[in-house]
Amino acid sequence: MSPTRSTPAGAPARRLHANGIATLEQGEGTVTVVLLHGIGGGKAAWPEQLAALARAGYRALAWDMPGYGDSALIDPYDFDGLAAALAPLLQAERAAGRRVVLLGHSMGGMVAQQACAATPALIDGMVLSGTSPAFGKPGGDWQRDFVAARTAPLDAGRSMAEMAAGLVRAMVAPDAPPDGVAFATAVMAAVPPATYRAALGALVRFDQREALARIAVPVLALAGEHDNNAAPAVMERMAQRIAGAEYHCLPGVGHLACMEQPALFNAAVLDFLARRFPPA
Repeated sequence: MSPTRSTPAGAPARRLHANGIATLEQGEGTVTVVLLHGIGGGKAAWPEQLAALARAGYRALAWDMPGYGDSALIDPYDFDGLAAALAPLLQAERAAGRRVVLLGHSMGGMVAQQACAATPALIDGMVLSGTSPAFGKPGGDWQRDFVAARTAPLDAGRSMAEMAAGLVRAMVAPDAPPDGVAFATAVMAAVPPATYRAALGALVRFDQREALARIAVPVLALAGEHDNNAAPAVMERMAQRIAGAEYHCLPGVGHLACMEQPALFNAAVLDFLARRFPPA
């Protein structure tokens, strides 16, 4: 069963696109906010954001990254391929006369950066949440050891559901609300093991540091006070390398701010959107 969380009336619509990418879509408006989840996510991670954006007059679109949820896996699994899978969705929004803002969390923030570098004409703005412009350390040994450590439980026969509780608990704030932790755990438990392995392999090869200076759209870098995966200091330095970018640190949350404290997360996102991309 898919993870659930209560939302107001007007459930999002499910859609399977021609390129095999599945989405949840909610709301109408001339600005589309495209929600890009992290490595332990899926389109099911965003119910609170879909509803809040729709109420505020935006069109919200949450994707299943390739291999997640109802989306087809791609091969090779890398950021070039992920950006290419996203491009037709952005082109469709453009063709409908809408502006496009990418809201990327963690690995989704990396997909947003890759897409902005590959197809800048399709993107009007970005919210980069709990992410960074590169991952890990240079050199193949570190990457190999990182992936091996993260996949060892799967190699030993554990399921994603068995791993999820410990992984989520390590990413949230010490006093994260229990319902938020339970929801994030259910979302991560639904990730297919093969996709998790493929995404880890892509993650350790990501590097868009040199592209930061070329980003020419409004950007909000949104950090979490207790985020040990994308530390506030890392995100602040990233924002400083993007011309005109805003930086904001959310108090009392960890790496999974959008699920830990969605109201706090949504307020920061909607403030940025209202100032930079007001709904028609």
